[in-house]
Amino acid sequence: QVQLVESGGGLVQAGGSLRLSCVASGRTFSSYIMGWFRQAPGKEREFVAAMHWSARITYYADSVKGRFTISRDNAKNTVYLQMNSLKPEDTAVYYCAARSSGRPRGSDYDYWGQGTQVTVSS
Repeated sequence: QVQLVESGGGLVQAGGSLRLSCVASGRTFSSYIMGWFRQAPGKEREFVAAMHWSARITYYADSVKGRFTISRDNAKNTVYLQMNSLKPEDTAVYYCAARSSGRPRGSDYDYWGQGTQVTVSS
């Protein structure tokens, strides 16, 4: 079974940067799609970014394009979300997810991490 563990959340000032990490363990396929989602209080979970593990294909929500970058380190079996120029509206619990197939922007991923809190002060 695939297990995902996020880390790297915290409190930062607007305009600052933060890098989230997601360590994957268990049965992980190179063809898997890895995604990042977030959920703010009172809002539904929304898509942030996704990528195919092996292929150089990435997807981003319009709200984070140019500011966030999804990447991976094969040796560490880790997916990252580099967040720059953070805004207060980026405040949310961020979740790492994985799926073997389907829409990269879809919310019905097969595996989910526990989430990590990101708070951006104004």
